[in-house]
Amino acid sequence: MNQDDDAHLTEHTLSSTRAYEGSFIRVQRDEVRLPDGKQATREYVLHPGAVMIVAVLPDGRLVLERQYRHPVKRVMIEFPAGKLDPGEGGLRCAQRELLEETGYTATRWARAGVMHPVIGYADEFIEIWFAQGLKAGERQLDEGEFLDVFAASQQELEAWVRDGELTDVKTIVGMMWLQKWRGGDWPLQWVEA
Repeated sequence: MNQDDDAHLTEHTLSSTRAYEGSFIRVQRDEVRLPDGKQATREYVLHPGAVMIVAVLPDGRLVLERQYRHPVKRVMIEFPAGKLDPGEGGLRCAQRELLEETGYTATRWARAGVMHPVIGYADEFIEIWFAQGLKAGERQLDEGEFLDVFAASQQELEAWVRDGELTDVKTIVGMMWLQKWRGGDWPLQWVEA
């Protein structure tokens, strides 16, 4: 679609102020002019961006994590993921996060795409990366980071989504991308790294 076609939907920022700044999260408050000329307030979280890695083992199973997530007060099943450091590119972040959280390194990488998981209240984006040619090594967890690493099949993931055990949206999107890639519908451009 052409951006000009969306002019009747676009809001225009009149003013912008920082409502909150923590060590990781920042909240912005904008006054906007709506398409009908009225004004409204928009509050949203500013996020540095992140990556998620769909790491495929030689036997076809996938590298996953179980990690407690405080906002939802439960242990979640997830693909490895992490936020971008300042000035860090997506591939470098994906390589760093895979090693830190799981101990794996990969010889082949492919950027699948990007998603915006919470468009109603944050500018967060997550790049989706695939990794193959995995080699196990030592994890390098950040201080205060606790997670279990395990492997599961695509069929197990699908069952966990169906049964409500796996509810993390980035992992569900990664699983959908995996299904399309394995089905031959969405090819990936692999690079050696």
